[in-house]
Amino acid sequence: MGHVAASVEELLAGATGRGRMDKHVDSLSGSSFERATVDGQPCVVKHLGYHLDWVARAVGDRDCFALTLWRTGLLDTLPGCLDHTILGVAHDAATGVVTLLMRDVGPSLVPPGSAPVPAEAHLRFLDHMAALHARFWGFEDGFGLLPPGNRYTALTPATGAREAGGPDPVPRALPVGWAALHEVVPEAHDLALALATEPGPLVAALAQTPVTFIHGDWKFGNLGGHPDGRTVLLDWAWPGRAGPLVDLAWYLAVNCDRLPVSKEETIAAYRRSLTGHGVSTGGWWDRQLELALLGGFIQLGWSKTHDPAELSWWVHRAVPVARDLLR
Repeated sequence: MGHVAASVEELLAGATGRGRMDKHVDSLSGSSFERATVDGQPCVVKHLGYHLDWVARAVGDRDCFALTLWRTGLLDTLPGCLDHTILGVAHDAATGVVTLLMRDVGPSLVPPGSAPVPAEAHLRFLDHMAALHARFWGFEDGFGLLPPGNRYTALTPATGAREAGGPDPVPRALPVGWAALHEVVPEAHDLALALATEPGPLVAALAQTPVTFIHGDWKFGNLGGHPDGRTVLLDWAWPGRAGPLVDLAWYLAVNCDRLPVSKEETIAAYRRSLTGHGVSTGGWWDRQLELALLGGFIQLGWSKTHDPAELSWWVHRAVPVARDLLR
């Protein structure tokens, strides 16, 4: 169980050099950041809260999933190949703000840009994702993490409408992206929006396949590598009980522009890794994969209309599965 400080002042007692920090270019939440030095170690301070962050509101995270993971000790049980970087947590009960104190691992993160990530790093991320999933195979959520349906209702025109007056770019892009999707592939749009509005059929179908504990946001902006081979895994805003391929589908969708190999090769590499970590993939793999890819399209299909080949890859896989679920 992780100790939770009652205030930022308690958490950062003795810290020096506190100052505002600009967000990483890949940080799309509404959270704010500071830099500080604690016991001679450069650190990043992140402030979270339902009223601060559009992502928390979109996924219904009123109690702060990162706080839950820390307080319950779940983070302590991650495989040793993963580094969450969190040193301490504070919770201000009066304001609801949660503050994370993290080691500054900036130099270890995947550099921003459009170039493909190195194939070695890509394969390591997939292997460490599989290690996480194998560690928690059959996970039961008794902690109040992200409900499975909320994963699919978060990035919708309704979220964009609710956040219309805010400063964050992603909520503003949602209505535009979904409208463009309707213009280009109207049937795919209608099916995806129906399941984003009421994800029950998809959630029920996925529940018939194996589950684990997933991080939920393996985008390259949250990832890095240490010289000792461990993977840095930041930003625990989407954690919960779900099929392992739900994590993989998001990885494919969100990182599409920078994958060093095809999606098919990526899927095969992850499957090899999961098998290597002792999980049999017979009997359930194909069904969960098609459902998870549909889920990835529901989450991020709206962002893909600028790339016909990329959009076509997802539509070809998502539409038949969605039709079947909604018959």
